[in-house]
Amino acid sequence: MHQRPGVQGPPAGCPAHGNVPLYGPQFGSDPDSSYAHLRSLGPSAPVDIAPGVEVELVTSYDAALYILQNPASFVRDSRRWRALNEGRVPEDSPALPMMGYRPNALFSDGAAHARLRQAVTDSLATINELQLVRQTQQSADYLISRFSSDRLGQAELMAEYAQPLPLLVFSDLFGCPPEIGDRVIVGISGIFDGTAGADQVLGEALGELIALKRRRPGRDLTTRLMEHSAGLTDEEVLHQLVTLLSGGTAPLSATIGSGSALILGEDWQAGLPVEDAVTQVLWNYAPIANYAVHYPTHDVELGNRVLRANDPVVISFAAANTDPRLAEHREQLSAKAHLAFGAGPHACPAKDPAFVIAVTAVETLLNRLPDIEVRVPFKDLSWVPAPWSRSLVALPVRFTPRAVAPTPARTPEPQAAVPSPHRAASHAPQPAATAAPKAKPGLFSRFLAWTRGE
Repeated sequence: MHQRPGVQGPPAGCPAHGNVPLYGPQFGSDPDSSYAHLRSLGPSAPVDIAPGVEVELVTSYDAALYILQNPASFVRDSRRWRALNEGRVPEDSPALPMMGYRPNALFSDGAAHARLRQAVTDSLATINELQLVRQTQQSADYLISRFSSDRLGQAELMAEYAQPLPLLVFSDLFGCPPEIGDRVIVGISGIFDGTAGADQVLGEALGELIALKRRRPGRDLTTRLMEHSAGLTDEEVLHQLVTLLSGGTAPLSATIGSGSALILGEDWQAGLPVEDAVTQVLWNYAPIANYAVHYPTHDVELGNRVLRANDPVVISFAAANTDPRLAEHREQLSAKAHLAFGAGPHACPAKDPAFVIAVTAVETLLNRLPDIEVRVPFKDLSWVPAPWSRSLVALPVRFTPRAVAPTPARTPEPQAAVPSPHRAASHAPQPAATAAPKAKPGLFSRFLAWTRGE
């Protein structure tokens, strides 16, 4: 990084000149050691977020809060990204899907951001908490029923529970019919897994959902976004839905997994509520570990560094939340003073629903399988070796096998069972002597059928 005269950088030979890589098995196995080393260099330091992609990582709680709450000097529009504009970022870099510009509230600033965010926050505010709890319990019960009768009494909770549960809840909140919900889940799951064409699957599914809601509005999040006074275009609605999916499902999966592991671990104090476990995860195992990419509008001095205009500055929520300087004040801080949901104008608009979903998911698991226990000590569990999230690779558990019955069937909205005419028109099969075989129902279709007792 370039620096102005009079501002001293790290001394020659400092390991920072080699840049700590925030990816790979070594980082994934012990990210706290990397954060401790980076803190020794000051409130921020240069790191490689991916091969060939350098960013400035902020590890200080105070510095992170300053940047998050200072939109005049730090903006989110990644079209400013100097290295990308100069062709210095590899075209196939795994950082591009996370940092590349999209026309949504996350990458907008000023009036454009305020307009999109207001539509999102107002729509989320209409979610009924009791109904959200019930939706989450139904999703949890369905997923638990799929493994609870296993004759060995064993399951892997990340793949079988924590990862699919938010996808079911969000498909429900969006008002997806069964077939569209199936493809939304396939699309967003494929994006996280790096499956070719997954973004197209997701885009087409959400486009059909929006077209359906134009014809048949419902009491769902998609309709509320479309009917908001901000007057979002269909394309803008689609991008906000993608943001809610990508920014909500993966962190929720991580929180549910880590919260379950923590409360089932041998060090957890019996009797403490599930809310405490989830809050501890948000403080100590921030689901979104390193993100909230900002671009200084001008050169900014921070400690012994200069953050250059238009060079990416990434907030390490994981490092900021565990900043040793907070240790003496943690007891005085509010339980919600962590930065897991961000802060300032871009703070997560869905933090309250997300907390409700995570707590309900863990509580339902404990209630349905009261003798459940982890098969691996918490300290020996493996974490995904990625810079963006703090998520368990796997969470193996054992329990006494038992059946889990469906919760009372929910009352679907009238359009829930109506196939999308848009899809039927654009993909109508040609006349044939033999009808094409019916597609196998996906996860959301099977879940809805289960809630109806089918």
